[in-house]
Amino acid sequence: MFQSEYQQRLLPGVAGGKREDLDLRCIPTRAGNHWNRNFVNAPGNSSVCESSVYSCLLRNEFLDENITSLENCEESVQVHGQTDDFRNRHNRIFGFASGSSPPVRTPFVNISESSQRLLSIFKRPVRRLPRRPYKILDAPELQDDFYLNLIDWSSKNTLAVGLGCSVYLWSAVSGQVTRLCDFNNEDNLITAVSWHGEGRHVAIGTQSGYVTIWDAESQKQMSRLDEHSARVTALAWCGNQLASGSRDRSILQRDVRNPPTHITRCLRGHKLEVCGLQWSPSNRYLASGGSDNRLLVWTDDRPEPIYAFDEHKAVVKALGWSPHKSGLLASGGGSADRCLRFWNVLTGKLVKCINTGAQISNLAWARDSRELVTTHGHAQPQVIAWRYPSLKQVARLSGHTQRVLHLSVSPDNESIVTGGADETLRFWTVFTKQKISKEPNSVLRLFNGIR
Repeated sequence: MFQSEYQQRLLPGVAGGKREDLDLRCIPTRAGNHWNRNFVNAPGNSSVCESSVYSCLLRNEFLDENITSLENCEESVQVHGQTDDFRNRHNRIFGFASGSSPPVRTPFVNISESSQRLLSIFKRPVRRLPRRPYKILDAPELQDDFYLNLIDWSSKNTLAVGLGCSVYLWSAVSGQVTRLCDFNNEDNLITAVSWHGEGRHVAIGTQSGYVTIWDAESQKQMSRLDEHSARVTALAWCGNQLASGSRDRSILQRDVRNPPTHITRCLRGHKLEVCGLQWSPSNRYLASGGSDNRLLVWTDDRPEPIYAFDEHKAVVKALGWSPHKSGLLASGGGSADRCLRFWNVLTGKLVKCINTGAQISNLAWARDSRELVTTHGHAQPQVIAWRYPSLKQVARLSGHTQRVLHLSVSPDNESIVTGGADETLRFWTVFTKQKISKEPNSVLRLFNGIR
């Protein structure tokens, strides 16, 4: 009777044909197989990325691991694929020869939830953003002041920029530059600019504490709003309502159709300068940030803030409401904080927090994708695009030689412009425009031939 080497090793007492009523089975040894390492293809394969994903699928299904992201796949390649003894393709289990593509897209039946998540991430198209600005403009006398808000992009594709004591308009269509106003005779610096939603009128805050509203088409001043006793550094429109924040720690809300002396509301909650203001998309909430490290949320029906968040450890200037989820507010802290935080104002709870490693001066959400951008100052003068809610970085855009202080989004929501302490304006492509699916042409379509 023939006996395998496994039987002779495992059952030495039955050698020579003496079975003694034992049930002999061929049981191969698996002790030296190193399954987890042999799943990985050799380095240098043209399909390393896909191979690593496939190997991670096998690890999930055969070894009960829980790999759900490409980052974990890359780590598995580094950890399990660097041993020279297993680089030979003859010693790999489930290996593929160079030039062949692993069947990543082969449908699996009843695969684990972690593998399903891994496949869905792997199929997501990779977006490659240009790392350099597509346009750079000189901005002499652009103030190096973290608290100011000196650029804004209108719905009519015109950029307003506060330079020194003047406000200039730059047309993104024609490239023409015009000077809208000049306060040099008063030695009055521009501290904030903000376009009305229709893109014709622009509000301008000044060092002296008053706000002027100008008609950009006729280049004439329409009104002057006083009552602030210190410089105005934040402006936010809500229809015909204009909110202004000042170093005098107050927020004044006015209807620009009323006489300039008429004040709708005066909000007092900050202990120091108010440098950030933004209305929610529904116009129900007004968020304000200040140099007292506080983030306040206001509503029209209460004179006091409904929430006062004190988690930030530095100035809160960067504010942004999500256009995708109701009540989701993002805020960024200054140099001593460096954290990007997300709040649910419907519940008053902190949703997420991440340390960006640098001073956050501004932030803006994408309109057509679940992404946002932040601009940074000390330590890392750059622009970072984030994916929400994973908070994975899409790209880091560098170019400013000094801290990035100002940010505005183009009307088509594809580009942003940033202003830095290096006195330049840089234009970047960061967001994608949502593609509208075309309706197929068919003779069965109703009204197809009607003009």
